[in-house]
Amino acid sequence: MSTVLQAKERKEFRHSALKKIRDEGNIPAVIYGAKVENKPVFVNSADLTKTIRTVGRNGVISLDVDGSKQDVVLTDYQENFIKKEIVHVDFLAVDKSSKINVSVRLVLVGDAAGVKDGGVLQQSVHELAITSTPGEIPQQIEVDITNLQVGETVTVADILYQGSFTINHEAEEVVASILPPKQEDEINAGEQQESGHPDNEEGRETTPVGE
Repeated sequence: MSTVLQAKERKEFRHSALKKIRDEGNIPAVIYGAKVENKPVFVNSADLTKTIRTVGRNGVISLDVDGSKQDVVLTDYQENFIKKEIVHVDFLAVDKSSKINVSVRLVLVGDAAGVKDGGVLQQSVHELAITSTPGEIPQQIEVDITNLQVGETVTVADILYQGSFTINHEAEEVVASILPPKQEDEINAGEQQESGHPDNEEGRETTPVGE
């Protein structure tokens, strides 16, 4: 069963109206999709946060707009980086039986053996594009890199996962690798370098399939 989130239709679009919505603890939003007309709405900020915690970032939400319910997924949001607040949300209307395209966060787990040997971990892909029915979208895809050695890579073909979804990347695409230990650059101008140790180096748009 989908978690219900209450929403109300927006009919005023002036800046002052949007400011009032936000000042009252709400977030302007829009519902869109292949089989629905775009509908401006707003939702309560606290309720949205609670709903996301319940169903997850990619979960299906039953959006109740003035008594009319529509299954949606959260596709994108805009954030005020200064205040750390969400200022606008996009909801995609979905059919639970129809597949959609979505980007899912790729998370590396474990302490790579190659890093312990001095190598440098490089993650070249942070999100994976997948195709799935809304109810089968994973919150994130995890890749265990515990046994990854210096000079080795993880490709899309190496990713093991459970779920009814398809990863839309080339099998040979590299998602992570362990680079050899960083070597000191050759002294180009005959200058002597000071001794010491080098510094250490250190979750989307969703669209219906067929659009």
